[in-house]
Amino acid sequence: MNLALFDLDYTLLAGDSDHAWGEFLVREGLIEAADYKRRNDAFWAQYKAGILDIEEYLAFALSFIAGKSVEDMAPLHARYIEEAVKPMIRPNALELVRRHDADLTCIVTATNEFLTAPARELFEVDHLIACQVEVLDGRYTGRSTGVPSMGKGKITRVEQWLGGRGQSLAAFDKVYFYSDSLNDLPLLEAVSHPVAVNPDAVLREHARTQGWPILDLIA
Repeated sequence: MNLALFDLDYTLLAGDSDHAWGEFLVREGLIEAADYKRRNDAFWAQYKAGILDIEEYLAFALSFIAGKSVEDMAPLHARYIEEAVKPMIRPNALELVRRHDADLTCIVTATNEFLTAPARELFEVDHLIACQVEVLDGRYTGRSTGVPSMGKGKITRVEQWLGGRGQSLAAFDKVYFYSDSLNDLPLLEAVSHPVAVNPDAVLREHARTQGWPILDLIA
C-alpha cells in the first residue's frame, strides 16, 4: 500500500487559505483593515522567506475567533469557504488527488484546522493534519494546541498520526509528498517520492538538483 501526503496552500489550492481569511475579514469590515492587512502581509512574507515564527503567527491568525462560539462562527466560516476557498480549487489539483484513489491519503498543512477542516471533503482525501485549535465549552480560546504542523513539525504530526494507526512511514511501499514550499523540505526529504508542485524558487532549484519531479498546476 502507498501513502500520499499533500500540502494544501499553493499546492492543491491556487492560493493561500490562511492569507485569504485575513483578506476576507478585511473585505467584510470585521477588523481594522489597515493594521490587520499590514501584519497579515508581513507574516505572509516571512512564510515565503522561510522565517515564520509559527506560534506567533497562530496567535495572530486565531485572534479573531478567540472567545467566539463554534456555533456563531459557523455561518461566517461557511461563507468564507464558498467565496474565498472554493474559487482556488483547480481541476488539475483534483485530478492529482484522484491519481491516488487506491492509496491512503492525507492533507498535511500548516494552516489551522478552523480554516482547513472542509479541505478533506473538498478534495475527497482520507485525512487532514493541520495546526490544532483549542475549543473549551464550545468556544474558541484563540490558542493552538499540540505540535504545529509546519517544517519539522509536519514530520512529527505525520508520525503521531500513523503511530495512532499502528503504522509508520516505513510500512508503506511508496510515500509521496506534494508541496510548493521551501518550508516543507524536512518532510519532502523524509519520504520516498517527493514532488515539488508550483514550487517557490528555492524549492524549484532544490528539486532540480535532487532530480525530483516538478508539477506546475497553476497557470
